[in-house]
Amino acid sequence: MDISEKIRLTKYQTPSTKYVSPIKHYCGVFGVLGHEKASELTYLGLFALQHRGEESAGIATSDGTRLYLHKHMGLVEDAFTPEILAKLPGKAAIGHVRYSTTGSSTLSNAQPYMVDYSRGSVAIAHNGNLTNAQLLRAELEAYGSIFGSTTDSEIFVHLMAKPSYKNSRESVLGAVQRAQGAYSMTLLTEKELIGIRDPHGFRPLCLGKLGSAYVIASETCALDLIEAQFVREIEPGEVVVIDESGPKSFYPFKDQKNRLAHCIFEHVYFARPDSKIFGENVGLVRERLGRILAKEHPAKADIVIPVPDSGNFAAMGYAKESGIPLAHGFTRNHYIGRTFINPMQEMRTFKVKIKLNPIQEIVSGQRVVVIDDSIVRGNTSQSRVRLLRKAGAKEVHMRISCPPHVSPCFYGIDFPSKKELIAANKSLDEIKKFLDVDSLGYLSHEGLLSAVSFPKENYCTACFTGTYPTKIFDEMDKFKLERKW
Repeated sequence: MDISEKIRLTKYQTPSTKYVSPIKHYCGVFGVLGHEKASELTYLGLFALQHRGEESAGIATSDGTRLYLHKHMGLVEDAFTPEILAKLPGKAAIGHVRYSTTGSSTLSNAQPYMVDYSRGSVAIAHNGNLTNAQLLRAELEAYGSIFGSTTDSEIFVHLMAKPSYKNSRESVLGAVQRAQGAYSMTLLTEKELIGIRDPHGFRPLCLGKLGSAYVIASETCALDLIEAQFVREIEPGEVVVIDESGPKSFYPFKDQKNRLAHCIFEHVYFARPDSKIFGENVGLVRERLGRILAKEHPAKADIVIPVPDSGNFAAMGYAKESGIPLAHGFTRNHYIGRTFINPMQEMRTFKVKIKLNPIQEIVSGQRVVVIDDSIVRGNTSQSRVRLLRKAGAKEVHMRISCPPHVSPCFYGIDFPSKKELIAANKSLDEIKKFLDVDSLGYLSHEGLLSAVSFPKENYCTACFTGTYPTKIFDEMDKFKLERKW
């Protein structure tokens, strides 16, 4: 199937056939160099990564001489038409889907972010958060930098513009050593595609190949869609520079001792189950989470039902381990967007009411075990329990495939402040009463880490423990760069 036919199918498929993503998102990045249809491939790659952000989408391309850019608020399929893609020429491109974790949801903050500077043009697409963004921006503005957005991603571009750097490659290597926190990035210049991963490896980033072209993506599911070969994960602390001669790797942190800190919540929730991240298939990890959850928190029940779609694999594991039949007790309205990622509480509440509907004939009179990936504020879970009670469920037992969230994230997830996290402010019994469930069980921290194959020291679990793997310089506020100094 050629690229044009794939694009046609993504534009006109029915909503029920689309992959429906989880609720809490941040960003996804994609890049390709050396392909005649770079913009079309990037469109498809972003379509596969749509679950990582729905606020805006953008593509920047290079024809070897200059850069071209189009970005748009909303979904990938709404942002691009064949006519728009035709105006993005060249054999190299990068793309971005965004959910704002720093800066408002505005077109000026949409990515890729593109600028012209003394060494030419550069476009950047960033997944993650810089934890020293406020300090860096204050320093840069003190020396005369003028910012056109309120994202931390633009700060990286300003770091690259230091006059003492001899070329774009040197400027990138210099900038990464000033930036701190989480960043998986693609950058595009007139001649190069660059992939960067922070030395802690918070966010996934992989390298692929399609014929003679090279591809960079947040997740392997994007490679699958365009039928690219997975080559390897880009290593934590690696800078991959790809030009017409192929990729070259640089390791600016090789003399430093930076602990690995892969975000465990990628496995629990964010990444697509068909992706391979941090060396493991996401769906299989989630099934193991469900099995461990069944051992830690058994229940006397008639059926196990997942909260679709993020609870599906954990529910499968729980059902297999417990021997309780798996049933689909909720149907999802695929026309409705996400709840957590909508910044207005009123819209979140409205969408919760209409997004999921219990199937009365399945749950009525039954003792139900509900498997979900997490409870953040608690309002969404409370609404789901009410729906099940109204549909006639005899008992409702809530099981969560991760530990309680007690701390905000500073590395690119829009978790609320500590005061909004229900587990940071209520005891287990108080949460159980708030949700109106017959029993409540969270996966333990030890159980969570036993579900992954690599040493527990390799993962960041700060949102569950409050222990952060890096120094935090900035306050937890997505609008921190929008206030006047």
